[in-house]
Amino acid sequence: MHHLPRKLSSDELATLFEGRTRFVERLAEQTDPLGAARGLLATLPEDEQLEALNAHPRIGAARLSRTSAREQGDPDDPAVLAELGRLNHAYEARFGFRFVVFVNRRSRSDIVRELERRLTRTRGEEIQKALDDLCAIALDRYRTAIRRAP
Repeated sequence: MHHLPRKLSSDELATLFEGRTRFVERLAEQTDPLGAARGLLATLPEDEQLEALNAHPRIGAARLSRTSAREQGDPDDPAVLAELGRLNHAYEARFGFRFVVFVNRRSRSDIVRELERRLTRTRGEEIQKALDDLCAIALDRYRTAIRRAP
């Protein structure tokens, strides 16, 4: 895991994690924030974990950060977007927090299938998967930013 930062500001971390949450503020105090992210999330009370997850935009949302828009790619057909909206609503009603997935350049149609699959899991399983994906997203964003830097 070379090329990981030794220190990142709250603003830099807020960009990577989609919001300036209590988790991001705590993470900014770490010497190796991206290396410490998973461990720190595991120690946080559930309300802080959910705050970190809910800072992320919904898949297929009309308003996205530039980073999320680039990761999610071009809009799919209206039927796919409508299905994502329906499934996002069902997910939030079932689990009580926003669906977070490491898109990893998959299409929104692929994400529909992933969302359907993840709706079958337990809440505990899903919190852990979502937190893991939250960290994977941030790490990928950081590595992408390094590749783009002059």
